[in-house]
Amino acid sequence: MGEPAEPAELAELAELDEWVAVIDACIEPIARRPVDVTDPDWMRKLREGPRPLDEAGIRPEAEAALRDVLSLYEKGDEDVRAALRALLERCHYFAWATTLPFEPTPQGFRQRLVQMSVGDQGQDTRDMMVALNDLCGQARDAGLDIRPLLLDVAELSSEADKYGMGSTRAILLRAAGREPSGLW
Repeated sequence: MGEPAEPAELAELAELDEWVAVIDACIEPIARRPVDVTDPDWMRKLREGPRPLDEAGIRPEAEAALRDVLSLYEKGDEDVRAALRALLERCHYFAWATTLPFEPTPQGFRQRLVQMSVGDQGQDTRDMMVALNDLCGQARDAGLDIRPLLLDVAELSSEADKYGMGSTRAILLRAAGREPSGLW
């Protein structure tokens, strides 16, 4: 394990914890609002309706908080990364609604991988796997060499097998071709 977290990192973590919790509380009523699946247009309405962050009027704040989470996750030690994974597990509405646009560059691909790493499979490993497959496809289509980036972010990722489908680290390593069986 690396150096223990610096006091500045711990203060930043405490501030982020509060900030993300407030944003999560703003998104919760939108996320929990029932969807009338008996309405024949429910999918179109959901797809075309305002995004939760826009509806709550907090997109800039949420995206800034996510950038701060990702930055601290990358520079922090394993204890800090574990605390940030726990924060996003606790604040799952924030994790569900807040993402950054994919930029078809190595940095953009890596940023999305780091977001997946800190999200640590969210509520369902299968959703993460589908998103990872899609992201890798977009990156390959953009001509990116994804393997070194997958390996790099795998090193930051959790080894906990949360749902019996492998850890986030193992999933990223499989995607990079380092584990037997390739992609799922």
